Amino acid sequence: MAQIKPSIEEAEKMMKKADKLTKLSFTRWSVDWNSATLLYEQAAIAFRFAKENAKAKEAFEKAATGQERLSSPWQAAKHLESAGALAKELENWNEVADYYRRACELYTECGKPQPASDALARGARALEDAVPDEAVRMYIDACGILEDEGKEQMAFDIYRDAANLYLKLERFSDAATILLRWGLAADKTKAIYSQCKAYLSAIIVYLYAHDFKQAEQCYNDCSQINAFSNSDQNYCAEKLLQAYREADVEDIKHIAQSSSAISNLDHMIIRLARKLPTGDMNAVSSSAAIDEEPFNEDDMT
Repeated sequence: MAQIKPSIEEAEKMMKKADKLTKLSFTRWSVDWNSATLLYEQAAIAFRFAKENAKAKEAFEKAATGQERLSSPWQAAKHLESAGALAKELENWNEVADYYRRACELYTECGKPQPASDALARGARALEDAVPDEAVRMYIDACGILEDEGKEQMAFDIYRDAANLYLKLERFSDAATILLRWGLAADKTKAIYSQCKAYLSAIIVYLYAHDFKQAEQCYNDCSQINAFSNSDQNYCAEKLLQAYREADVEDIKHIAQSSSAISNLDHMIIRLARKLPTGDMNAVSSSAAIDEEPFNEDDMT
């Protein structure tokens, strides 16, 4: 038999009763967090079912406080995440960040780094469109939690989300940096394929931002790593950079369109690659020519 959910009126009565149970008075010399928390939880569910999001959010926050008082940080964190999701519906963006960060702290208190990181990532996804700068910070913090615990492989999806958000914001240098950080994490976990994809992706991002020198420097640095130097992704990057040195627009387009190494990258990176080349190709080839010009002692006189 299905359980009948309390009405809004009943839920409001539950909230009032719970509030009284958490306050001392002349007739109540101790608080009853067990009973109050149960009432807050029941009211929260009823309010959410009735689409009374503001009241549901308040009830979940109070239920979280109750669970903390009852030394149940895990359940408190769950309630804060529920409050965060409702704050998103209400477009209370500051509260969204606060709820998910507090949930992260409570999961950490439980000794659970992955749920802590996941809470930040969920908060970041909720904030991407409205407060992208805060979303980026939450993604980076989420990665940091797992890195500190030596659980980098669990952060792969978060690195991807952070890179994609940076690209949406046209913060290309930051996007390349997080991709290289992903590559380092993949190196530590022996995830060679992911590592090579991350390095090629970073090079493509630099090229899209028409920063040929940084793309070449990135390629040279990554090529010092055996896993990448012997990969299809390295071969693709090498051909792409050579086509840039020669200012061969058609070859760049051909590589970007036909390379299987590029076709197997993440969707956002493929979209960038398919738009190559960008910027002034003559400036790129001139810069490359200067970099490759041999040293001549006569130039010193």
